[in-house]
Amino acid sequence: MRPETYRKLWNHLRRAPTAPAAHDLQHVARQIALSFLDRYLYSDRYEPEYIQALCEMTTAFADPSLTACAADALFGIVIESLCDDFEELQTRTYNRVMSQVITFCRHLPAGAALDRRLNQFGLRAEADLLTRIEELRERSDTFAHNLGRPRKVVLLSRVTVGADVAVSSVIVQRLRAALPETDIVLVGSPGLARIFGGCEHVRLVTLDYPRRGGLLARFECWHAVLDAVATEMGPRPDGQVAVIDPDSRLSQLGVLPLTDDRHYFFFNTRAWAAYPPKISMAEMTNHWLDSLLGAPGYAHPKVWLKPAVRNVARQAAAVLRNHGCRRVVAVNLGVGGNSRKRVGPDFEKTLLLSLLQDGRTVVLLDKGAGADEARQTARLLRAVRAKGHPVESRRFGAFEGLTMRGGLVGLRCAIDEVAALIAECDEFIGYDSACQHISAALGVPTYTVFAGSNNPRFVRRWRACGPAASEIIHVDTISHPRLFDEEDIVVRLTDRKPAVPARKTRARPAAKSATPRTAKPKRRTA
Repeated sequence: MRPETYRKLWNHLRRAPTAPAAHDLQHVARQIALSFLDRYLYSDRYEPEYIQALCEMTTAFADPSLTACAADALFGIVIESLCDDFEELQTRTYNRVMSQVITFCRHLPAGAALDRRLNQFGLRAEADLLTRIEELRERSDTFAHNLGRPRKVVLLSRVTVGADVAVSSVIVQRLRAALPETDIVLVGSPGLARIFGGCEHVRLVTLDYPRRGGLLARFECWHAVLDAVATEMGPRPDGQVAVIDPDSRLSQLGVLPLTDDRHYFFFNTRAWAAYPPKISMAEMTNHWLDSLLGAPGYAHPKVWLKPAVRNVARQAAAVLRNHGCRRVVAVNLGVGGNSRKRVGPDFEKTLLLSLLQDGRTVVLLDKGAGADEARQTARLLRAVRAKGHPVESRRFGAFEGLTMRGGLVGLRCAIDEVAALIAECDEFIGYDSACQHISAALGVPTYTVFAGSNNPRFVRRWRACGPAASEIIHVDTISHPRLFDEEDIVVRLTDRKPAVPARKTRARPAAKSATPRTAKPKRRTA
């Protein structure tokens, strides 16, 4: 429908004597979001009225369940789809949309602080925001930058664990190798301590970023990031503190400023023409850093786990192997709230049963995060038990009496505990999620069942990268009728594995080492 038609629908909903039902608001918001994409991506018509209506919906009601309906449509349909394709048009459109959204918010009564701080950067209008980010994007894509030798680097987290492993950990290692005297400060969520906590060369500054909720709440975090950057700069900035922004959500992918742009280095991870088309995100990060640091180098993604957590996992795996287990396999079927990445329960059951066929394999199944994933894994545990296989359910650290030589163990773990268990396994299997990046970073053979996207560039960019084998089994869950069956996926996964027996021990990264890998291997391009 045309923008004016949606305007009438929206005006009818908000002017009604009672608040609209959530499903009615959600229906209209989704229609508006999809119509915006239709008009711009396929007809080259940017209709600001669609974005204006979605912004109004996210701020019109006191009930958070209503504002979330429109926020989910704006961010989940419009913004996320623009960020996932790694195309020039989508990247430019994202910058335009976000500039419009920020401009809407700054003119609200609750956006006074946002407006004041943007004015301090000389960004007084929507066009100013858009011009700035497009100039920064061009500077990143043409490698027109050089970090120099600052005394301190403030690195923004990517917010999600998987992206922080694939991108931020590479930046940390390359900075440490090239600038050993430079202080490195990583700004992000408290969960960073579970992945970077064992790295003695990085200081963490933590703050919360709401990945769900209303519109204004998502921008509130920017004030905290600004304050953190200002603190690191000191009361008298000397130009010796640099900020690296690897397309962080903390800055809304660079659209919100953080410091003088002369000391701000933006990494446009959505670029496509400036990089080889087949490289992974970790390889792309190394490519960008070669230019920023003025010298070639290479680092695989890395996680820095605390020794105490590593020791608990190491002892648990040793007990299993000492009782006759020949192979330990880590499985994580979480999708980070994105159900499109999941193939389904029939496949998951088929996968687990196939792994347990030889009677000498123990599968460590992470129960995931949140109630939905807990229910899904509980159903899988019951289904496997019904087939006669030994099944246990434990918390991390509660491994007393776990003496099975083969079977399934459901585990409730924090992310660093999952990582420590993966490090002790012979292989990892999972969907496109944080754990595939963690597994590859730990040097564990990694098999990713990649569903939810048929975009080859997206799949290649986000494939796991590490010193051991990392394989992708792509599943087209979008086409209808479907083009796969559960047995087929398992067969394809099995075909990717080397035909060699499992070893009881293998070389693994040291638990306490934070020394970056500086040797540059030949880059994979396929």
